[in-house]
Amino acid sequence: MSTVPPDHRGYDRFPAIEVPPEGPDAARVSSGSAAWATLRQRAEAGPAAPLIVIDTYPGVDLAALTAAAHRHLPGYRVVDVEAAAARPIEEIDALLARNLTDDRVFGVLSHHRLGELYDQAELAAIAALIRDVPGPAVVLGWGAAQLLLDHATGAVSDDSAEGSAVPMAVVVLADLPRWELQQRYRRGMPNWRCDNGGQDVLRKVKRGYFVEWRIADRHKRRLFPIMDFLLDTTRSVDDAHLVTAEAFHAGLDRATSGPFRLVPFFDPGPWGGTWMAEVVGLEAVDNNYAWCFDCVPEENSLLLDVDGTVIEIPAMDLVLGRPRELLGPLTFARFGAEFPIRFDFLDTMEGGNLSLQVHPLTDYITDTFGMTYTQDESYYLLDAGEDAGVYLGLRDDADVDQMFRELTAAQDGRHPFDAEAYVNRYPAAKHDHFLIPAGTVHCSGRNSMVLEISATPYLFTFKMWDWGRLGLDGMPRPVHLDHARANVQTDRRTTWVAENLVHRTEDLATGPGWVEERTGLHELEFIEVRRHWFTGPVRHDTAGTVNVLNLVEGAEAVVASPTGAFEPFVVHYAETFVVPAAVGSYTIAPYGTSVGQRLGTVKAYVRGTSTGSSGLS
Repeated sequence: MSTVPPDHRGYDRFPAIEVPPEGPDAARVSSGSAAWATLRQRAEAGPAAPLIVIDTYPGVDLAALTAAAHRHLPGYRVVDVEAAAARPIEEIDALLARNLTDDRVFGVLSHHRLGELYDQAELAAIAALIRDVPGPAVVLGWGAAQLLLDHATGAVSDDSAEGSAVPMAVVVLADLPRWELQQRYRRGMPNWRCDNGGQDVLRKVKRGYFVEWRIADRHKRRLFPIMDFLLDTTRSVDDAHLVTAEAFHAGLDRATSGPFRLVPFFDPGPWGGTWMAEVVGLEAVDNNYAWCFDCVPEENSLLLDVDGTVIEIPAMDLVLGRPRELLGPLTFARFGAEFPIRFDFLDTMEGGNLSLQVHPLTDYITDTFGMTYTQDESYYLLDAGEDAGVYLGLRDDADVDQMFRELTAAQDGRHPFDAEAYVNRYPAAKHDHFLIPAGTVHCSGRNSMVLEISATPYLFTFKMWDWGRLGLDGMPRPVHLDHARANVQTDRRTTWVAENLVHRTEDLATGPGWVEERTGLHELEFIEVRRHWFTGPVRHDTAGTVNVLNLVEGAEAVVASPTGAFEPFVVHYAETFVVPAAVGSYTIAPYGTSVGQRLGTVKAYVRGTSTGSSGLS
């Protein structure tokens, strides 16, 4: 497995998606002063006064971008549309108060439009100034493209689903992934237009997750058809890469034509273990790594190789830009431009228990938080120590009211909670699979390495007991007993759990050198999981729906196209990879040092969205 550390070294270790060349004379990517020269040349090639519009995702360093514009575009009028026309933060806060709530972690998903955050009269005045006063100009800020140009030309509307060409301006989207945003929050960056740099990071992430990122992704999706360039600002403004819109879209097309990996990120935590650091080969940190998001497009990045230069874009750009090709027609019809499957790692090897927790029922998460589906999940044991275990479901003799009284008392830090008096604890071994439909009390115990296979809404964990410890920030980790009490399914007790949730496996098919099993999520959950053991090639087919896989046994495997539609793609132990719906037929076989050995993969897809056989052919 490869990783890109926080300073972004190591791109040569990670497979980028190679964007097909356009021709020997095509200049599709530029950096530093050359990028600004490219923008100036494009803007000054038209008959009208040069106008460059740089629309920034919230979290892009607008001050640095503005300074760079002054430095590289002498003679241009530089307009910060946010400073000139954004509504006062007090008005914005009042508008968003219902979405932000007083809770430290949870808000309500916003359906606001970007135009609501601006004074429309001020935008009209800026547009009139640029239109009526001769001379070149560059306009920067979140929403600069659609908000300003709507007033300037009427060519683009923030309510337009498709957008339209804007011949009078060069339009740039300055972008960066959410994981980088969260690193900047930790380093003291405030939310958009806020003075909250020193605020609790969880509250900053909440404002991003429930409001800013929702508005920004809806807005960004409308920029894709009209933009001329994308500016990758993940590293910094001074080290940004400018790539043509044609190359960006060609990269999205290439991504949906074959298997790919997202850029994983690894994060320490108070219960973290040692397995990922040892197996993956991570750089040392002060605290053990606790989890890894290995396939969470809302958070992860996607790397594009454009003429030898690696561009880092949010993986959400692929979900928003090519949802039908990536997800498949039926999955897209069910979820829209939303990637519904999440693979991540939970490492407690030589660490501690996860928090005892429960996830909301679909009805509750929709009614309370505005999310349309919930965090059903399962624990697949990649590895386990001799004393590994999983807490799952209530004991048959558990008094639920007494349990919550004791949980409430335990929050003062002086009354430890005896989890095993109320919750089942099952021994766990390598390759066991535990099912966790929403509403089931659960957590992974220490000395486990869990591949968590779940639905994507990853924020909605109601902690009930955190074993009396503090977070890495020195603060108690948030506990939500009120939400938990409303969602714990009290009928999921020992007998039912043992019959329904503990390592159910069903043999489905066999062939020369392979076996297919059904394992994984419960009938209450929408994800189907298949496991394949194999010593030779195995034929798969997406059957029109996205597949997410992990190599759970064996050092190396190769994913190939029977028709040569994509280049062979090598994956390594514990790596997660995505096979887009548009791929169709593909094979997986042992590779390199694994030839002649028995390998294993797990594959997840959305039930009821295949257009044919979704197993083996």
